[in-house]
Amino acid sequence: MSMLLRRLSSLGLGKPHVSVRSSLLLHSRGFSTSLLQTPPCRIVLAEPCGGDLGKLVVMNLNELECKDLEKKVPLELVDDEDSKIIIGASGGWIATLKEDGVLRLQDDFNPVASDTNPKRIPLPPLVTLPHCQTKIITNVSVSSSSPEDDEDCVVAIKFLGPQLSFCKPAGKSGKPEWTNIKIENPCFYSSRVMFSKKDNMFRIPGSGGHLIGSWDPYKPSNNPRFRGCGFKTCPSSPRLTESYGFVLQERALVESRPTGETFLVKQYKKTIKITKAGIARMRTKALMVFKLDNEGNAVYTQEIGDLVTFLSMSEPFCVPATSFPGLYPNSVKFHDFDESGFVGMGKWFRRRRRLVDIKKKKTSGKSDGKQRESSKKEEFDKDKDPERDRKYKSSK
Repeated sequence: MSMLLRRLSSLGLGKPHVSVRSSLLLHSRGFSTSLLQTPPCRIVLAEPCGGDLGKLVVMNLNELECKDLEKKVPLELVDDEDSKIIIGASGGWIATLKEDGVLRLQDDFNPVASDTNPKRIPLPPLVTLPHCQTKIITNVSVSSSSPEDDEDCVVAIKFLGPQLSFCKPAGKSGKPEWTNIKIENPCFYSSRVMFSKKDNMFRIPGSGGHLIGSWDPYKPSNNPRFRGCGFKTCPSSPRLTESYGFVLQERALVESRPTGETFLVKQYKKTIKITKAGIARMRTKALMVFKLDNEGNAVYTQEIGDLVTFLSMSEPFCVPATSFPGLYPNSVKFHDFDESGFVGMGKWFRRRRRLVDIKKKKTSGKSDGKQRESSKKEEFDKDKDPERDRKYKSSK
């Protein structure tokens, strides 16, 4: 598995005024209030500007530089370390759940949306099915980037465990309601839901990725459509486990809207530390990408072309690297609470890795610096002195 796994170095942003939401990424295709194409971005912080508002600071992921915006957002959305108000993001919208128990879709983090008239879409109170829970939410997915006025837009919420819930915020009925589904197969309990525009279905990968469940957004039922995945040319997972001691495998389905392709990404993580509070700190040690075809095959690949795949607390998404100069093609970026990094795949990254390794060898270590300098000088003198050159050849 020839992949380059590189940690993104910590950025010297100074002491932030509020907490950094490093695990939340937003995709420009979801910004329904403007035709402007903005690059994928990460919410960094908010500079307090009076009252409970702050001016948004974002980082465009193709530039890796912080950009101060004039857009004002509630500080509670960014200073979210303890309250955990934000529970997910999809299509450019964030989903929030406050102490009042009301789940809302908001466009506050849309850089081009109005800050004087932000859109807040309240959803009905959550209903917990028997033997299920609605306190821990895995992720949120929306079928349209216009949930405020698109009558066909459906919001899906995947809870940790068997419950999956659907709602139409702007449905014709006038008063939105939840349709709650109890998934019987436990292989879907910890997985994330995504919306496939190509198939017009909500889809969830099962544990290991061998089974994918699909739900019709307009007629969700307890009898979803299942499809098995046969893995082709797959690297040996047991060997990976033996080498690194992986204890967690995360799965994500990602659809490329520009190309119509669907990928299954497996992310292998290892526990590196247990905090005093008993929280496991994980690090990604390997990542595999499989392309799904129409025959139910999952083909291992290191070539996804011009695409860049983003994995985070938001719904996973892809963008063409050429649309946003500065992004590396054929790569996967991931952002989580305790790590950020990217995996570059294919020949270009292998060549780049060799160049990086050569550069490191030239610059690493001070103890042998003089020895290397002397060696280089000797080689230089050898080329200048024919007699020394003959002696050098004879000694060989």
